[in-house]
Amino acid sequence: MLSAWHGAEDAFDKAIAEDPGFALAHIGRARVHQLNMEGGKARAMAAQARELATGATPRERSHVEIIAAVIESKPKIAVSGAESHLDEYPRDAQVLSMLLGAFGLYAFSGRPDHDAAKLAICERHAPHYGDDWWFMSYLGWSHTEAGNLSIGRVLSEQAMELRSANANAAHGLSHAMFEQGDMAAGRQFLSQWMPAHDRQSFLHGHLAWHVALTLLDADDLDGALAIYEQHIKPAGRPYPPLNIFTDGASLLWRLALAGQTGLEPHWRDVAAYGEKYFPQAGAHFADVHFALATAMTGGDALQTRLAQLEARAADGKLLPGRAAIELCRGIRAFAEGDHAEAIRLLEPAVAELTRIGGSHAQRELWEDTLIVAHIRAGHSDKAAEIIAARLDRRPSARDEAWARAAQRH
Repeated sequence: MLSAWHGAEDAFDKAIAEDPGFALAHIGRARVHQLNMEGGKARAMAAQARELATGATPRERSHVEIIAAVIESKPKIAVSGAESHLDEYPRDAQVLSMLLGAFGLYAFSGRPDHDAAKLAICERHAPHYGDDWWFMSYLGWSHTEAGNLSIGRVLSEQAMELRSANANAAHGLSHAMFEQGDMAAGRQFLSQWMPAHDRQSFLHGHLAWHVALTLLDADDLDGALAIYEQHIKPAGRPYPPLNIFTDGASLLWRLALAGQTGLEPHWRDVAAYGEKYFPQAGAHFADVHFALATAMTGGDALQTRLAQLEARAADGKLLPGRAAIELCRGIRAFAEGDHAEAIRLLEPAVAELTRIGGSHAQRELWEDTLIVAHIRAGHSDKAAEIIAARLDRRPSARDEAWARAAQRH
């Protein structure tokens, strides 16, 4: 599970068969069910784990309670529980992993400093891990997301050397290369590494998405679309629905921004997938991607989702606050061709973008949209300002192409 490698389900099932009273195996299996959005099974196994843990050690009971709180959508309880647990048992990697990553508890907390929080807790517990392959994977990625790109890349490379069969390290290294603008190296690395990675592993489709980003940067739109069709689009794939939906919607949107046509059937597929797996507002990262798909397919779905988001915001249940709503409204305005309105909505929301969670690479989509809106609205100076700031951070062929477009306008 910690290496994001196919086989965790079978391993937990075998552990339970060997010892039906092993609470930690039950809660681990429940977590896998949750990742696959098998909510009923996840909650049932979490309840069983709780019952089995009554006679276990305090350490095991705490471990079970934390992951059960995640499964039961009680993130505040899970975060406080995990932080306290780790102060006493810092080497419980499964508990620490709940806080980390693009989809972890910190990332989806709505707080703007979640990247710094992930790095801080990794550094706090680093003395207990040494050269542990899993910990180094997440320490490296946390540095990358916090903007310490050179350190992040070196640590990710070291993690790969310690254990190459580690999709989390491959993922972190892909992010480091992306953030450094080293797209060719990222594509070469993944093309050499991915054939050994079981296609059923839950990160395989997302790593293909990273390959597609490198092709987009090289202006190979057909190649990026082929990656979507072969590895990402909803077609009975064994990946977590949140990955399938967000990767699919974001890649199609990026392709559309780059000028790719003929995407309408794909948009309909992704929108239908979103309606199936995320029919109500609540998972805010899914909600902002739901806006991408439904803005392109039309109808009332986006307006309905916005009303739901407004209701959650009024009740204080929308963790990123108004930023998530304004991102959705801005996307709708952009899709309708109202670029002035898109700019009005997106500009302040982009300043709060980190609140929606995910990785920097995933969130960059909304800044991309703002750039294109400025260009199409004739605000070449504003577009150039955003692009220049990005080019100062890393080279990008796509940003350079947009800079030329801004000059032409």
